[in-house]
Amino acid sequence: MAVSRRGFLARTALGGAVLGVPLGTARAKVRRPAPALVDAPVRWLDGAPAVRHDGLTWGVPWPRGTKRANAAFALRDGDGRALPVQSWTTATWPDGSIKWTAHAIPPAAAPGANARLGPGKPGAPAEALRVTEQADSIEVSTGPVRWRIARGGENIILSAHRGETEILRNVGLAATAQDKPDSDGAETVTTRAYRGRVTHAMVEQRGPVRAVVRVEGMHAGEGREWLPFSMRLYFYAGSDAVRIVHSFIFDGDETRDFIRGLGLTGVVPLRDLPYDRHVRFAGTGDGVWGEAVQPLTGLRRDAGRPFRDAQVAGLKVPPVEQLAGPVRNGLKYIPQWGDFTLSQPNSDGFAITKRTKPGHGWIDVDSGARANGLGFVGGASGGVAFGLGDFWQRCPVRLDIRDAHTDAASFTLWHHSPSAPAMDLRFYHDGMGMNDHAAENDGLDITYEDYEKGWGTPHGIARTTEFTLWALGATPARDTFAAMAATVAKPPRLVTTPQHLHAAGVFGDWSLPDRSTPAKRAIEEQNDFLLRFYREQVEQRRWYGFWNYGDVMHSYDADRHVWRYDIGGFAWDNSELSPDLWLWYSFLRSGDAQVFRLAEAMTRHTGEVDVYHLGRFKGLGTRHSVQHWGDSSKQPRVSNAIYRRIYYYLTADERVGDLIRDLLDSDRALITVDIGRKVGARSSAEPGNGATVDSKPKQGEVSMSFGTSWCSLVGAWLTEWERTGDRKWRDRIQNGMASIGALPKGWFAAGANFDLATGRFTGPGDKVSISHLNSVFGAVEINSELFDLFDVPAYEKAWLDYCVAYNAPAAQFTAMTGAPGRGRNLRQGHSRLTAFAAKHLSDPALAKRAWQEFFSGDAGLDMGLAARAKKIAGPAVLKPVDEAPVSTNGTAQWGLAAIQNLALAGEAAEAVFVAGS
Repeated sequence: MAVSRRGFLARTALGGAVLGVPLGTARAKVRRPAPALVDAPVRWLDGAPAVRHDGLTWGVPWPRGTKRANAAFALRDGDGRALPVQSWTTATWPDGSIKWTAHAIPPAAAPGANARLGPGKPGAPAEALRVTEQADSIEVSTGPVRWRIARGGENIILSAHRGETEILRNVGLAATAQDKPDSDGAETVTTRAYRGRVTHAMVEQRGPVRAVVRVEGMHAGEGREWLPFSMRLYFYAGSDAVRIVHSFIFDGDETRDFIRGLGLTGVVPLRDLPYDRHVRFAGTGDGVWGEAVQPLTGLRRDAGRPFRDAQVAGLKVPPVEQLAGPVRNGLKYIPQWGDFTLSQPNSDGFAITKRTKPGHGWIDVDSGARANGLGFVGGASGGVAFGLGDFWQRCPVRLDIRDAHTDAASFTLWHHSPSAPAMDLRFYHDGMGMNDHAAENDGLDITYEDYEKGWGTPHGIARTTEFTLWALGATPARDTFAAMAATVAKPPRLVTTPQHLHAAGVFGDWSLPDRSTPAKRAIEEQNDFLLRFYREQVEQRRWYGFWNYGDVMHSYDADRHVWRYDIGGFAWDNSELSPDLWLWYSFLRSGDAQVFRLAEAMTRHTGEVDVYHLGRFKGLGTRHSVQHWGDSSKQPRVSNAIYRRIYYYLTADERVGDLIRDLLDSDRALITVDIGRKVGARSSAEPGNGATVDSKPKQGEVSMSFGTSWCSLVGAWLTEWERTGDRKWRDRIQNGMASIGALPKGWFAAGANFDLATGRFTGPGDKVSISHLNSVFGAVEINSELFDLFDVPAYEKAWLDYCVAYNAPAAQFTAMTGAPGRGRNLRQGHSRLTAFAAKHLSDPALAKRAWQEFFSGDAGLDMGLAARAKKIAGPAVLKPVDEAPVSTNGTAQWGLAAIQNLALAGEAAEAVFVAGS
């Protein structure tokens, strides 16, 4: 029988001696010297070079003081040849030297296994990309294709030309919504159609290799404007493609606005005869389904091999005069198929259907498991391929081709399929009589859900989707089309190595994998198991869908053998206890492509769906809940910028950069949103704010916790200072640090009144208020960076005192603080506080204590969890499933200790590893 966490602790001698670490221990500021990294290795995320790409962007960090501002960078292959590259700075160190750079290459550049990036003159593309701004449009020429983007109106991309030939026109956004849900069986449902309307367009970046155009607008129709959107269009020199990153915000009334379809549409002029027009859909893997609008294969009378082979290959067939007489005379009786649909209603199956034209029946064509999300319509003289990222993962989705038998076909990439039931975003219960805070707290006590009428609203949540359009000169060969589909399903990426990331000194204290001792090996194996387990749970439990993909569940129900998807705060995780950071630090350490993609999906989800982007909750996120937006606890700890910044710097993704920047003034949301309003009535529930402030805030002040709120906000301010050099944000962070250090109880106060104008805590901060949540939402990670970037001794003392005392025996805690140690929990996870202090105070006794805490399993996970995972089957489950690791409560908070100690431990806990080896 597995030993419980409390039982394990009782059998150890961990709580015996009071360690002699005095309150206010000082430390000397020690920064490791910057390594002399002249250049950085560049590698493909998936190991082998991509078969193809249509232009790539990635980020690279540099140690402090090693790269001056405005430095030029060259990308060289293994033979030392300079490849075309465009570079820019995305972050600087406090001394003004470059901290992060971003780099873009065109499709013609194919870095090999030994490519390196370093100082030097960049290579130039064969033909530089050109941007021309006009009064009504923006024109971007990549070389092969000339794109025109509108500054206003219903069409976003006005046209795409190859030479003088128009390949594409009138690309825009479409949405449909109805006034009642499908599920209520209403007799009369009114459906309305809306079209995206551009209100603003601007060039964000122009260069020889890459240009970025940003478009903003609203969906409009029938006298209404709603569903605001933003869209970035990415162009690369020499590319046939435009990559589109599209985001929209739901600003409707969930009781009356039920979205039926969301799509990107476009028109493709057709010049070829029907038998020279082709349709393609990507299947699973390298599978391709393709036919002509008017097939010449399978006829009763053979058209002849040259005709059949050409048509199957997507080539122009020989002159029709060469057809056998019976076939030539019968052409008019061969149906011309105008409409085609590939529908993926769920993550496990797609179907292709077609019809000749409206008013006639649909014919079943073929089906498969998981489509890669790419289609094509066109012919020998040109056509358009259109792709939708995360296709089956974001089900229900659909690809449509219409009117391919006419002189102008259309396509639509439905990122929410109109074939599916309309979105029903209403709250899932009627309140069940919880009409006052007393009842609400009773409900919280039983289901762990913080309910309050009207607060579980989706008004203000968002979603980002990626599209790719190719303006092609001819129908692509099948192997080419399959390669294009692979880039849609799994976009190629360039990254640098974990060794370079670590040597650059970014993202605080962390270590590279080390299995040199049994203890270190056990930690690495535990982390590997947990990463694999959650990755496999996403697949096994089908955590897919438009709003769900990217999140995971919070806790497991060992009786039903399912995750607690329907039990209040035990359902969707919504970044509870920082799984985002676990994944990203695990990627930094390993460079594992599977971890990267799991973390990427989570970043896209948690930064969009779990956070409000407009309305009264703007800047705040929603605590873990049955519906991502359902819990009434709205928190900065969920909108936390630190969850996004690693992805932002690794990829230079502008949308995620927007999400971080949007949080700069989110502290002001605390004026009107009391995120801890029911704390006083709670007994066994977590506090909403991680702090108790006894003094009422004055005008211009808010009550703010240090860990769950202030540290979350610091992530946004720090990123903005790094990105822009604006000292306003540096000063705001420094003011907060200095004022915490000046409070009578320092970090032990857990929170205080905060002046919004200056960024200072005004007090009182004279009482001890401990919360187990205050350091588990990125506070340790952000403090690791603050220690490296700032010199505020009083703050450093306050934080290190907190680190020493949190897990200290009761007598020592009281001796250090003058208060009993109530509120302390998650002992194993908080061993990293002890490790942090051990490292920065060079204290071997603390290092030994941290090591014991980590392996205690107390309020965390016992090591050796992997060995206990087993297969189960029974009448309560649909099929044999992998049992979740349940030592005590479901996920045991994502194995907080094993996960988060690895997220930060590294060098901060190196003393622990030495002592414990």
